[in-house]
Amino acid sequence: MKQVYTYGNYLKNKFGAKVYKVGINISGFTCPNIDGTVAKGGCTFCENDSFSASTDAVQELKGFHLNLSSEENPFLDKQLKQLELQFDAISKRQAKEYGAQKFLVYFQSFTNTYAPFETLKALYDKALSFDNVVGLSIGTRSDSLTDETLEYLSKLSKDKEIWIEFGIQSVYDETLEKINRGHDSANVKEWIIKSKEAGLNVCGHLIFGLPGETQEMMLETSKAAYEWGIDSVKYHPLYVVKRTALANEYNHGEFTPISEQEYLDVLIKSMLMKPKNISVQRVTAGINDDSLLAPQWCRDKNQQIKNINKELKKVDLKY
Repeated sequence: MKQVYTYGNYLKNKFGAKVYKVGINISGFTCPNIDGTVAKGGCTFCENDSFSASTDAVQELKGFHLNLSSEENPFLDKQLKQLELQFDAISKRQAKEYGAQKFLVYFQSFTNTYAPFETLKALYDKALSFDNVVGLSIGTRSDSLTDETLEYLSKLSKDKEIWIEFGIQSVYDETLEKINRGHDSANVKEWIIKSKEAGLNVCGHLIFGLPGETQEMMLETSKAAYEWGIDSVKYHPLYVVKRTALANEYNHGEFTPISEQEYLDVLIKSMLMKPKNISVQRVTAGINDDSLLAPQWCRDKNQQIKNINKELKKVDLKY
């Protein structure tokens, strides 16, 4: 059987060492479809509190939010300290438990280009100054990246490994409207192409099982994302958690989650369509606590991976 080309394979081949992503949550960051800039409430599947960290430093900044128009940031020093403390704790654990030797600082929660340029520059520069950090991975939205930030990241990419992660979710605008995304598919395409032209690596997030979508639509989204030139992909099933708009739809019988077999089928087809040069960072997602409403198969990630490998074996692949 052939091994699926994973992101870990890519990093090991490039750096000759175990490279791990260190997920960071900086308080003060939010989203333009949460703060009312393009929409309110966030995406229908997003439980906004799930992004909140529990550290004292984060609680201290509770209620403080940046956006692209913010004229000042009185808490930048605290944010830089958060970054340092989180990186130190997580990277040490990864080195001890997994033998990690080098690191990518992954700005993970919320929209990590949705702040004034000087704040972003300070955070990115600080992250790159840590020992054994080879680059950055920045989770964001296509409507929240400016030309100024893109140009700076392009300069950094000359010497460092710089990734931008965009939530593509779907290429169907009617779907994006249903989930209250706040931008259209053309916007995602535009910024993926611009990011590639700037010399950045791009990871695209795809969600299977969005409201009203058929398997044909899901596969069309995969095909389009590949054609736009992404370098890596994360596949997610849509699951329902409490305190979300999607939970209300589910509780009223207006949304039926994707079944595991349906997910496996579309996932395998999407992976078989994928150009060989595109690495895979994630093949599923879920949560194992009382916030999960449905589907229950998203509760056990280990079992999901076993079932995915069982399906992949049928096409002579393993993950």
